[in-house]
Amino acid sequence: MAQAVSAQRVAAESNFSEAARQALYAGLISFGLFVLFIGLRTDQNIRNELILVQRWGTLAIVVLLTMAGRFLFVAFAQPAIAARAAARAKATAVAAEPGALRKNGTKLAILALFLYPIFILWAVGLQGSLKWVDNFGIQILIYVMLAWGLNIVVGLAGLLDLGYVAFYAVGAYSYALLGTELGWSFWILLPAAGIMAAFWGVILGFPVLRLRGDYLAIVTLAFGEIIRLVLINWREVTNGSAGISGIPKVDFFGLFDFNVSSDIYFGKVFGLAASGAYYKIFLYYLIVLLCLLTAFVTIRLRRMPVGRAWEALREDEIACRSLGINTTTTKLTAFAIGAMFGGFAGSFFAARQGFVSPESFVFLESAIILAIVVLGGMGSLMGIAIAALVMIGGTEILREMTFLKQVFGQDFTPELYRMLLFGLAMIIVMVWKPRGFVGSREPTAFLHQRKAISAAFTKEGHG
Repeated sequence: MAQAVSAQRVAAESNFSEAARQALYAGLISFGLFVLFIGLRTDQNIRNELILVQRWGTLAIVVLLTMAGRFLFVAFAQPAIAARAAARAKATAVAAEPGALRKNGTKLAILALFLYPIFILWAVGLQGSLKWVDNFGIQILIYVMLAWGLNIVVGLAGLLDLGYVAFYAVGAYSYALLGTELGWSFWILLPAAGIMAAFWGVILGFPVLRLRGDYLAIVTLAFGEIIRLVLINWREVTNGSAGISGIPKVDFFGLFDFNVSSDIYFGKVFGLAASGAYYKIFLYYLIVLLCLLTAFVTIRLRRMPVGRAWEALREDEIACRSLGINTTTTKLTAFAIGAMFGGFAGSFFAARQGFVSPESFVFLESAIILAIVVLGGMGSLMGIAIAALVMIGGTEILREMTFLKQVFGQDFTPELYRMLLFGLAMIIVMVWKPRGFVGSREPTAFLHQRKAISAAFTKEGHG
């Protein structure tokens, strides 16, 4: 017993010494990388002369955080990861999935979504609820819907799409143009925007039928930039960089609307005081229903032959062709259906904002949506929703933390640190969960009884 304790103590001491050594190396590397980017900043004085502003305190914080993170990872997280890997390698069977628990968890999540505005109203009142329902409700759910739509293309079909924001823009501008010029209702323009986006999804799908990997990513990136440049330069239709304003609000099938001057204003119909909170809460429930529709269609399609064809295409396109699957139709359906949900989200975005411009549909939006899909786990609806909640909600929380400006200076912006958070989250996920928070690439159908394959069995090449 004493020898075992002594051996454990020696192993722990060597592990801590290795962690300290790697932490020192990480600190030196981070200092070399950030000394010019963070430690020094150019500025202008009152005489319009270029000067250097020293920010050694901020640089020291970054270096110390890097060293602490590396030390904690090597000293504590790395041994735990190795222990779990060894335990999985020794396991010969895996318990059955808790299907009932998963279903109950899904029901509770849906119930929480519907009760969220009611809780906010009770907690902060009618007027104070606007910020929480809008920023921490509607904004997050828009990105959830966009990420679920992109998940069909990237997570299920395995097609790397870097221009998904183009379909988002097509849906938004379709609603804006038809709503302002023709005065059509939202309930007519919503499917019209989805159909228009699906059409452009097919247009994009045809040139990329023979492309895979990096080449596919480059073409889709170019497609997104083409759409954005068309919106900027086709001024006769899109009004260029000035955008389109005066977009009509959503009404409730003509029974009541949310314009205070209208005779069928929501407050007048139900005898309530005039408030802007009614429209925000209505939009919240509308985007909840659109998200649930996206999830329902995705789950149903995944269990159908077209969904299994997507999975086969994702795993091996050559094997997919050898099985007689039409890869042309499979790719086009993936692009079209994914683009359709992007169009739905775009039309909702235009109705919510009342104004659209090309600045809302830059490449950064595509990168954010793709990062949410990767972080949450390609193919996992629940994981993607969690990733959107963490990343988009985290950005909104950063806006509320005014004390951060005192720490990092007046040039602190939530958008900048959102990118830093994305990078940090990507590194953490690549180390601990390479397939995302709730990543799963298991097929939806099994030929015989489902069997688990241990890691050691797979490594030997018998799996």
